[in-house]
Amino acid sequence: MKKLFALFTLVAMLTGMSAMAYADDATPATAAPATTMAPAAAPAAPAPAPEAAPVLDTGATAWMLTSTALVLMMTIPGLALFYGGMVRKKNVLDTMMQSFAITCLITVVWMVAGYSIAFDTTGMAKGVTNFYSFFGSLNNLFLSNMTMKSMTGGIPESVFMTFQMTFAIITPALITGAFADRMKFSTMLVFMVLWSLLIYSPIAHMVWSGDGGFLWDMGVLDFAGGTVVHINAGVAGLVTALMLGPRLGYGKEPMAPHNLVLTVIGAALLWVGWFGFNAGSAVAADGRAGMAMAVTQIATGTAALGWMFAEWIFKGKPSVLGIASGAVAGLVAITPASGFVGPVGALVIGVAAGVICFWAATSLKHMFGYDDSLDAFGVHAIGGIVGALLTGYFAIESIGGTAGSMAQVWIQAKGVAITIAYTAIGTYIILKVLDMVMGLRVTEEQEREGLDIALHGERVE
Repeated sequence: MKKLFALFTLVAMLTGMSAMAYADDATPATAAPATTMAPAAAPAAPAPAPEAAPVLDTGATAWMLTSTALVLMMTIPGLALFYGGMVRKKNVLDTMMQSFAITCLITVVWMVAGYSIAFDTTGMAKGVTNFYSFFGSLNNLFLSNMTMKSMTGGIPESVFMTFQMTFAIITPALITGAFADRMKFSTMLVFMVLWSLLIYSPIAHMVWSGDGGFLWDMGVLDFAGGTVVHINAGVAGLVTALMLGPRLGYGKEPMAPHNLVLTVIGAALLWVGWFGFNAGSAVAADGRAGMAMAVTQIATGTAALGWMFAEWIFKGKPSVLGIASGAVAGLVAITPASGFVGPVGALVIGVAAGVICFWAATSLKHMFGYDDSLDAFGVHAIGGIVGALLTGYFAIESIGGTAGSMAQVWIQAKGVAITIAYTAIGTYIILKVLDMVMGLRVTEEQEREGLDIALHGERVE
């Protein structure tokens, strides 16, 4: 636990603060002037015109259907191949099975309750903080209020719901990279259900549900998931890795990736799918979506080069794994910024993400000695923090409606800190309960034999 507390202290320093406390200024109500006589009756106001029903935008709908498919591709096959190639051969099927099973599992969880928790706006009002600022109502369980005619803006609600489902799928799948090679499959399934409902969905609600959402009302900028997806998953991954402990032989036995060809293919699929992730978050086929696509490409290429050159300088050789990891780091960091920054901001974010995530995945990990197997924390949490903070500085008002400033950076830092605290504490509690009920880790014999055979009865020849 000392390592856990030390690491979170360091992360707090990265956000520019070692403690966080704030209070919203309450605006006193202005008392009405006293009067001794009743006012004259005012003429009846004309009845407001009925609000026009949303009109289906076929272009936006076509783009969102495409984006949904692209984001699903990020998990299967993208993340499955990316992670599967990095583990040892005896664990490749288990690693890929985790991504596939999570895709199936969270599809059902999101339909039953996750979407309602994340996006139902019952009881919410701008500037009002109550229970529904943190946790959506359960009025839409089993998608009971969604029909073929339901609309979200200019697109069918069914398309919006499924698009957001793909985000809910990939976020817990990212966590698996931190504990690869050592968690019980049965426990992993239960953990992902609870984590999705109690951690992911409430964070998504606070950030994305609109007026009345806790972090939304604070003014936190997160276009496509820097806090909701990447910091959330990365911090949960670190907590899980620390509670499970390191892999047998970690630091003593070679644990090189068994097939970097799979990893590169997976990284390439992630890169392509990320255009749906970021540009699709505009929920429209417009100029903002186009700019999100452009800055995503710029930041990703820049971050890949940043990691590659940093590794070349400090390690002597540029590796295939390094450039692929750098690309993912750039994709992570530009995610919160993609609908707010321009090309120059993307360039700076890419350089920062490539270099800082390289440091986190190498020096920081060795400094503290934790076994983040596939660098879920080093790439996703650290990259997400870098992107979230720099969004506050490089935001352009003409793109996203908010101008960058140090005041906005401070708002971003508070959002980062709240996400870290909520995720770390919540994940720890869930894992502690599951450890007592089911146990978290496979046996030493199973781990040495390999999880493919021990848990699934199969192996790659």
